[in-house]
Amino acid sequence: MAVISFGVFMKVVTIFAIVFATVSPKVEAQSVAPAPSPTSDGTSIDQGIAYILMLVALVLTYLIHPLDVSSYTFF
Repeated sequence: MAVISFGVFMKVVTIFAIVFATVSPKVEAQSVAPAPSPTSDGTSIDQGIAYILMLVALVLTYLIHPLDVSSYTFF
């Protein structure tokens, strides 16, 4: 069985350390671009106004409907 001497072992470790020290900074060389900040193109504002108008129409419908029904006589 072959036994590796301490000198050979230290040379291998030194070469490995040098290669690792040269390669490791290049691992992070490609950074991810930051995400763009969110912008409002007005569609969310338009949608909010539409929801408010639909809610107003619904409330007015339920307020006016009992007045309209009371004028009918079914029996």
